[in-house]
Amino acid sequence: MTPQHDVTPATDWWRDAVIYQVYPRSFADGNGDGMGDLAGIRSRLPYLRDLGVDAVWLSPFYASPQADAGYDVADYRAIDPMFGTLPDAEAVIRDAHGLGLRIIVDLVPNHCSDQHAWFRRALAEGPGSTLRERFHFRKGRGENGEQPPNDWESLFGGPAWTRVPDGEWYLHLFAPEQPDFNWDHPAVRDEFRSVLRFWLDLGVDGFRVDVAHGLVKAPGLPDMGHGEQLRLLGNQVLPFFDQDGVHDIYRSWRTVLDEYAGDRIAVAEAWTPTVERTARYLRPDELHQAFNFHYLNTDWDAAALREAIVTSLDAMRPVSAPTTWVLSNHDVVRHTTRLGGGLERARAATLLMLALPGSAYLYQGEELGLPEVTDLPDEVRQDPSFFRDAGQEGLRDGCRVPLPWSGDAAPYGFGAGGSWLPQPADWAALTVEAQTGDPDSTLELYRTALSLRRTHPALGAGASVEWLDAPAGVVAFRRPGGLVCTVNTTAAPVRLAAPGRVLLSSRRVEPFDGDFALPGDTAVWFEE
Repeated sequence: MTPQHDVTPATDWWRDAVIYQVYPRSFADGNGDGMGDLAGIRSRLPYLRDLGVDAVWLSPFYASPQADAGYDVADYRAIDPMFGTLPDAEAVIRDAHGLGLRIIVDLVPNHCSDQHAWFRRALAEGPGSTLRERFHFRKGRGENGEQPPNDWESLFGGPAWTRVPDGEWYLHLFAPEQPDFNWDHPAVRDEFRSVLRFWLDLGVDGFRVDVAHGLVKAPGLPDMGHGEQLRLLGNQVLPFFDQDGVHDIYRSWRTVLDEYAGDRIAVAEAWTPTVERTARYLRPDELHQAFNFHYLNTDWDAAALREAIVTSLDAMRPVSAPTTWVLSNHDVVRHTTRLGGGLERARAATLLMLALPGSAYLYQGEELGLPEVTDLPDEVRQDPSFFRDAGQEGLRDGCRVPLPWSGDAAPYGFGAGGSWLPQPADWAALTVEAQTGDPDSTLELYRTALSLRRTHPALGAGASVEWLDAPAGVVAFRRPGGLVCTVNTTAAPVRLAAPGRVLLSSRRVEPFDGDFALPGDTAVWFEE
C-alpha cells in the first residue's frame, strides 16, 4: 500500500520528520554518463515517496570544480553542468512537492571554491584589495613571511594556510581549493542572506548548513599551541569552531526563513564538545534542528546508548527543539559495517532509532542494507583527503558508491553508462528490485517501519521516553501511546516477558507466548 503524504503549511512538520539524504553523484544517473544527476533524482522521487520519508536532503549540486565533491562552491545560484541545469533543479522541487515530499538543499557557508568570483578577484587585485577582506588573508611569520600566520591545521591534512605568489597567505580549514570566508565582513553576511532568499523563492523547504560551527573564528586567529588538532574535533573548544559569534548569524537567518510560508527550516551540521553546546544553535530564534553526532558515534552498547539518548533528549528540552537521530551519512562508514555486527545489528539499530522521539535522518542505500565498500582500489578513489599525508582517513568513497537499483550485474540500473565508483560484484541481491516484495528484506523492513511511524500514535514527535527495567545488555522503553521498543545489544538470546503483541521486529522471532527469547542484535516494537 502506497503511503499517503500531505505537504501542507502545517506548523512544525520537521519535529518528527524522516529526512532522506541524497548524495547526487551516487543516487541515479539520468543521462548515462556514469555520474548521478538531477534528472536521475527526479526519476526516482516516486521510490522515495513509497519508501515513506517526509523530506529529501540533496547534497551539493552547485557549480563547482569538484575539488571536494561539490563542497567547493563556485556559484551558489548555478547548477554544475554535471548535475544538470537550474530548470532541472526547479523540476525536482516541483515534482517532489507534487508527491508530498519536501526538499532541503545543502548550503556551504564556511568556505567557497578558489574559483568563486570573489576569490579570483581577490587574488588578481593583490594585497590591499577590498575583496581580500572577505576572506582571511594574512602576512606570514618569519623573517620573510615564509611561515604560515598561525599553527592551525587543515582537516584534510597539512597547514590550514596556503601562500599565494604575492607572499600573502589565505586560510582554508579544508582543502586549499576551499578558502574560508571572513564572516566578520558585512558583505559576506549580506550575500548569504541573498542566497537563502534565492533558493527559498524557488520553493525549497529548508537548508542543511555545512560546517555550521565553523563560520566565526576567534579574534586574532590565535595559535593552538600543538599539533594533531583533528583529534580534538567534537571534544574540546577550538579557536576556529563553535565560537559564540555564529549565533548572531543564525538569528539573522531565522528572520529570513520566517518571512516565508510553509515552515522553512535550517539544519545545523555542528560538531561541538557537548550536546548542550549543540542545543545553543537551536534556541527559538536560531536554527530548527542539528545533527546528533553524539548519538551517531555511540557504541553498540545498551548502557552507552541509553546514556546518549537521555543526554540528547535532556539537552534539547530547554530550547524546545526536536532531538535528531542519525546512523549514517556521506562522511562516515555505513552503520551496517561500522557497528561491527553486520546486517542484523544494523537492522536492530534502525528500529531503535526510528522508535525514538524526534526527527530521523536516513542516508541513501541504508534502506537496502548496503555495507561499506572497503576494497576500492587506490586508483579509483576520489576523496580529496585520501591524497594528503595527514588529516581525515581519506576513505569516505566507501559510503559513496552508487546505488544498485535492478539487475544482476553492475551498474545495477544506476544508469546506462556505468558508475563513477565501481560497485561490488555481489550486490545483485541488494538491489531495490530484488528486495521489493520480499518480507524479510531490509527494504521492506524500512518501508513497514516508516509506515508505522507515520500512523502509530506512539511514534514520531516527543521529548521523552519511559525507561523500563531490562536485563544487562537490553534497552527497553515505552513511548506514550502504547508502544514498547526492546533491543538486545548482546550476541546471546535474552529471556524476557512480552509486553504486548509484536508490531515489528528486526529479524524473525519465535511466536510470543508469555516469556520469550529475544535473539541477539534484535529490536522489537510491541503494541501494548
